[in-house]
This record gives sequence, C-alpha cells and structure tokens, in this order.
Amino acid sequence: MKTIYYTASSLDGFIADSNNSLDWLFQFGDPEENTFNYFLSGIGAIAMGSTTYQWIYDHHIADAADQPQSWPYQVPAWVFTTRKLPVVADADIRFVSGEVESIHKIMKAIAGEKNIWIVGGGDLAGQFYDGNLLDEIIITIASVALGSGAPLFPRAVHPPLQLQSVKRMGSSFVELHYQVPSSQGNLDRTPKP
Repeated sequence: MKTIYYTASSLDGFIADSNNSLDWLFQFGDPEENTFNYFLSGIGAIAMGSTTYQWIYDHHIADAADQPQSWPYQVPAWVFTTRKLPVVADADIRFVSGEVESIHKIMKAIAGEKNIWIVGGGDLAGQFYDGNLLDEIIITIASVALGSGAPLFPRAVHPPLQLQSVKRMGSSFVELHYQVPSSQGNLDRTPKP
C-alpha cells in the first residue's frame, strides 16, 4: 500500500490557473496512452482539499454544471476542509479537518492493500509529505506555461525525489514518476527555524 500524489501540472509547476480553472489542461483532451484508468483501479481511498472538492462539485455535480453527473469515485473520499461544503448524495465522502497523520491511519485501514490517492491540491500533498506519509509523486506535465496559479507542490524537498520512470504521452504530455525517499524511514522533514 502506497500513498501517491497523482496530478497534472503546467510546465511552470501549476495545477490550476490564477482563476482556479483547469481549462488550460482540458484544451488538450485526454493524453494518448494515459495511465489513469490503470492507476485508479489500484486505489482504495482518496484525499483532497476543499478547493479540489469544490471544483469537482461545481463542474460535475451541481445542477448548474454543464452536464451534471454523479460523484466520479467509487472508493471512500476524505475532504480536508475548514469550511462548510455542499454534500453529494449517495457518495462516501468524509469531511475532516486537522492533522493528516491521524486521518491517514484510518484511510490506510479502509484502503487495505490498495493505494491512497492524494488528488489535490499541492498544499495537502505537502502536508502528507511533511508527515512522512507520501510515498510517490506521479505528475503528468502538459506543454503549456501558466505564469501563476495554484502551485504543484509548495514545499522544499530534501533529500531529492528519486525518478522511477518517464513516459511520453503523445505530443503534449509527459508523465514523471518519482519515489519519495525515506517516506517510511521517519525522516524529519519539518521546517527548521
């Protein structure tokens, strides 16, 4: 079982633009030979921040969405938030706040031998990293620069990530797969004063 931050990013390291939009990504359509469906089949629990959840809700679930759909995930989801969010009927969504460490233990128990997916955002993935809970980072980089927006991973990373693989996906994407060193070795990553 691994905890994996799997996301898409612009060349300059943003996962959403300054208007919190993903239109920059959707302009490309689905990457050729993407790994998402295979990745998703190995997931037993997901975590996301409130901004990611609100975006999914607004663009896919809400009555005002262009084409309202049901909740897209079949596994339990934990939404880390400090604010009240709309509820999706008939979906296993748990709204939580506080330190990620105690919630991660519950997620692991429910995921069993399957992986935990950190959907986003970058700061939430960073909190899992800070708690020595993040095992891998898989980034699909699109051939566009945004100039500003929501950062991919707003953390200093030490020791450096270990590149596991690089995969070209058509003419617009590349997937980078990194292992986070010492994620199980209790390496203290807390910022020093």
